[in-house]
Amino acid sequence: MLSKLLAITFSSSLLLSGFTFDMASAKTQNLPRVHKNQTSIGQTEVPYLSDSASIDRVIRAMTLEEKAKFVVGVGMPGITRAPFEITGAVGGTYGIPRLGIPELRMADGPAGLRIRPTRPGQTQIYYATAFPIATSLASTWDTAVAKVVGEAQGNEVKEYGIDMFLAPALNIHRNPLSGRNFEYYSEDPLISGKIAASVVNGIQSNGVGATIKHFAANNQETNRMIIDTIVSQRALREIYLKGFEMAVKESHPWAVMSSYNKINGTYTSESADLLTTVLRKDWGYKGFVMTDWFAGKDPVEQMKAGNDLIMPGSPKNSNLIKLAVEGGRLDEKILDRNIKNILRIVIQTPEFKKYQNSDQPDLKAHAMVARKAAAEGMILLKNKERALPINKNKKIALFGNTQIETIKGGTGSGDVNAAYTVSIAEGLKEAGYQINQELLSKYKTYIDSMRRQEPYKIKPHPWGEDFGKLVPVIPEKPLQENEITSASKETDLGIIVIGRNSGEAEDRKVVKGDYLLSDAEQDMISRVTTEYHNQGKKVAVILNIGGPIEVASWRNQVDSILLAWQPGQEAGNAVADVVSGKVNPSGKLTTTFPVKYSDVPSAANFPGTPAANPAKVIYQEDIYVGYRYFTTFGVKPAYEFGYGLSYTDFDIRDVKVNKGKKFKGKLTISTMVENTGSFPGREVVQVYVSAPDGKLEKPAVELRAFAKTKVLKPNQRQLLHFNLKAKDLASFDEEKSAWVLEKGIYTVKVGASSENIKGSATFTVDHDMIVQKVSDVLKSKVGFKRLTKQ
Repeated sequence: MLSKLLAITFSSSLLLSGFTFDMASAKTQNLPRVHKNQTSIGQTEVPYLSDSASIDRVIRAMTLEEKAKFVVGVGMPGITRAPFEITGAVGGTYGIPRLGIPELRMADGPAGLRIRPTRPGQTQIYYATAFPIATSLASTWDTAVAKVVGEAQGNEVKEYGIDMFLAPALNIHRNPLSGRNFEYYSEDPLISGKIAASVVNGIQSNGVGATIKHFAANNQETNRMIIDTIVSQRALREIYLKGFEMAVKESHPWAVMSSYNKINGTYTSESADLLTTVLRKDWGYKGFVMTDWFAGKDPVEQMKAGNDLIMPGSPKNSNLIKLAVEGGRLDEKILDRNIKNILRIVIQTPEFKKYQNSDQPDLKAHAMVARKAAAEGMILLKNKERALPINKNKKIALFGNTQIETIKGGTGSGDVNAAYTVSIAEGLKEAGYQINQELLSKYKTYIDSMRRQEPYKIKPHPWGEDFGKLVPVIPEKPLQENEITSASKETDLGIIVIGRNSGEAEDRKVVKGDYLLSDAEQDMISRVTTEYHNQGKKVAVILNIGGPIEVASWRNQVDSILLAWQPGQEAGNAVADVVSGKVNPSGKLTTTFPVKYSDVPSAANFPGTPAANPAKVIYQEDIYVGYRYFTTFGVKPAYEFGYGLSYTDFDIRDVKVNKGKKFKGKLTISTMVENTGSFPGREVVQVYVSAPDGKLEKPAVELRAFAKTKVLKPNQRQLLHFNLKAKDLASFDEEKSAWVLEKGIYTVKVGASSENIKGSATFTVDHDMIVQKVSDVLKSKVGFKRLTKQ
């Protein structure tokens, strides 16, 4: 499999090499503001990039060769150039010193800045903070937390001398097996768009650029470089583009990264319909567009489409563009347009403003941000007879390898080279719990022994040291009967930790040890719970995973399940915060956990056809993605979208809408939330709308708004208000190429999940309303049968 992965080109961020260089390229020197160029006819002033007013003059002063180079990145370390002075930076733009145009540097995300900790000839270590994965961050349902995480990430980007952060990513969780879902937020575009916009606003508050990616319909890793996504206009507009539209309009990211895949027969990086018509004309985008690394086939078509910058770039790309202009295949005005889009961002960057980065971000403060965000995103899936929280004087036995080898985040370009990862065992011990040392010691001995064996040795990552290490999965430690018996007698509670990891370039599988529990894991759960329950004691499971796994076959055996996700470098401490009750869990699912994989609406066509080597994938489920499918077609999930328990109880009541209940361009919804339990906590209030079927059929419910309360003390209340406009309620009509609000009676459903509705109210739309006309583009060239209620 490894050779197959290395044979393809990689993503936003993928370093193929493990080469080491002693030299480093210097950034553009500081130059005087006016450069005198000596010519045969005397001295002439050459325009110098100084502000937005100078951009057009600078472009006119560029030679064709300079233009062709400027729209192409300067390459990747180990492939087309020596490494950047910021080791681990994955790309950069071409600088033109004579015109005052500096080189910019780009580095990966989204769980934190991915650069290499060490640099040739230096003793300083350049660690970055590993924040919780994107799915965990979205599970907070808290845009304020997301913004603070973005602010901390942006500070590290700036202080380490990077100009453009290649994050956040907001593709849709179309299928739970996508290997890169951990980098994405949700199966729902509203959550994805709102969290992404908050992260972007946080990043860019530092004066560095964010890059939203991967635009668009990039929802699998299998054959991602060539896969053709066949999808309807309605599903594109309502599901796969909507989050990007929100992020563009609410946060104005400096860059958008086009994706690898095709949409309806055309590579996204070569699609003028997507990158110019939709992104710029329909949405008014003002930043620049870059390719994903090595994406697409034809650099000239990419230029025409409005893909302003080709990454990581090579001299071949520049030469093809130059020849195309000289041969009349490419209008030089298109180059000028693309260059202008990039320069408008260049003048905002730290490098252009000659910011002297410190290389000293406040990593301690950022670790605390990561810890808080991780705890806020953890989800209590089960808590029978209040097995959690655990009193500090209780004795605990930990089972499962991942208690020690806790997973901070996924692999690939989304990995982060952090100074440490606090394991779950370490976090609970640091919190003051008495951990059964005999069992813990046996686990450590087992793991150390297995890691010395060749199949399980930790190895250099095949993509290079910037990507961390390759860590083979060790089989679960076999448990002797006396180990379980002894531990259960000496402790008050058993905690089983189940871990999973995934990453870029490969999707997950419905096999034991991945989506399904391994036989050893099933056996561990069965034997541990039996022994503890025989003694009248409880067992909790902590899921240290990046995406859904099968839970229905074993969840009834255990007393509590805490979904910790992959919580970043402060993993163990954040788990301890929730287990102890220091933090009341308030996370909610942003992705559905099905009872069985075959219940997923895209299961029959993921990752495409032909099965052995898919060239296309047909989105036959259409708009019925995630909970839209489960609620509409009555398929019971294991844990529904929006689900999450608390150590306390909340009452959501008094749902009200506009007086007169007539929609007049704006809908105001209010509801009261009260903590009716005995523990302080926060509640996520979710507003769903059930729309009447008219010409367009609608899902049973769609999330239209959400909010998270402040920390409410027992018996404390908070009144929440939500304002919705016509566009927030509209559906996309392909025949009209418009967002349409159809007439009829609508029901607002307010609750704690997509299925746990606490109150409702209705309003009426008297007549069909065309809310917004958009361009009639991105049609499928092939017919296919879409899922329908009819």
